[in-house]
Amino acid sequence: MNAVEYQPAARRRTASERRRDLSHPDLARPDLARPDLARPDLGVRADRPAAWIAHVPPIGEPAALQSSTGAPDMPLSKLAAAGQGEIGEPGVGEQSGIGGQGVGEQGGSSAADGLRLLLARAHSLSAMLGESCAPSIHSLRATTERVAALARAGEFEELTSALGRLLPGLEAAVRTVPKESQADAYELTAMAYQACSAALMKLGEPLAAWVAADRAMAAAEQAGNLLLAAAGQYRLAAVFLDSGEYALADEIARTSLIALRGLAELGDPDALSLRGGLTLLRATVAARTDHPATAFGHLATARLIASRLAGRTANELPEFGAQYVALVEIAVSVDLGDANHALRAAAAVDTASMPAGRLARMLVDVARAYALRQEVDQATAALARAVDLEPAEARDGAFALIGELASMRTPPPRLLVALAAQVGALSP
Repeated sequence: MNAVEYQPAARRRTASERRRDLSHPDLARPDLARPDLARPDLGVRADRPAAWIAHVPPIGEPAALQSSTGAPDMPLSKLAAAGQGEIGEPGVGEQSGIGGQGVGEQGGSSAADGLRLLLARAHSLSAMLGESCAPSIHSLRATTERVAALARAGEFEELTSALGRLLPGLEAAVRTVPKESQADAYELTAMAYQACSAALMKLGEPLAAWVAADRAMAAAEQAGNLLLAAAGQYRLAAVFLDSGEYALADEIARTSLIALRGLAELGDPDALSLRGGLTLLRATVAARTDHPATAFGHLATARLIASRLAGRTANELPEFGAQYVALVEIAVSVDLGDANHALRAAAAVDTASMPAGRLARMLVDVARAYALRQEVDQATAALARAVDLEPAEARDGAFALIGELASMRTPPPRLLVALAAQVGALSP
């Protein structure tokens, strides 16, 4: 199904799919049968993806790692209370003053509003009417690369400003540049909308992120760039995963894996990396829908893909490798309620050269495992180390656990109270 057909079909299916059991044969079978691939499609712009994909706004951590530590929807004061009785009754978390407003609610709303407004503006209509001027492809490329860097760094206010200048020019360019430059203009458009989608997901705006991801896929399709289109599909699957639309996330990942199989069999590192990220996403879906055998089957497939990469690095596609498989195994084990397996997997990970942000996210999952065993001191120590390593990466995950840990012991440990103050989880 192409990007143009996808959105209305997804809307029709959303209500029914969320209730659907994901135990169908395809979900339980990670070794997908090879489809009849259209060879011309695989060959389109075959000399371009590796070079051009380097400019794609990075998809970032596998969605499994991004999503496993997200803050809960309910306030932490109520979450802590839930451990003692019905929501709304006073609980240990409220009594100790731990809880309150989520850190995600304290900032970022201005940037989120700005990005949503950008998506609502009629840039394409203005371009069709000739009301927008198209800068040179060179200028558009430079601005698109800056937008990708801003999205990667989380500089959302600057990103909004840069996209506000870039999108009208891109929409004009795809309609006015010479034919030989049109594919380049569409590729840059896809990259810009992917950056927008990534930022909106980080800002907790899944519906707007969906719109941006859909536009990115449509532009990538016009460019004839299979890998760029697949990267957009990954982004969309991550949006649905974070939104709890597990059937839709899995179906996007499953069909994208089929489409990428031909390039992956040729050993293309970008295709292998995308297949690895999509397979880890399917493992997370299976875990969150309580299909442990399927989840670990996908993890086994991801290990095989990582071994095929053999240390080669993909160009700004989802970062993927054996270490990522191990980290997702920890998160998946926690999602399945198997704290012992999660802690064994964590103990086997070589963290000596692991980037601080990645290690912080792993430590949050380790803390979640200790919380399952109600080992408050160990969980608190892991959270504290995560926040010390990389506060921006660990804060939301720590915030999500603090109320739960506070409800397990009266009074809460001093370190937990200090950590609550550090991440802003103390009730006013």
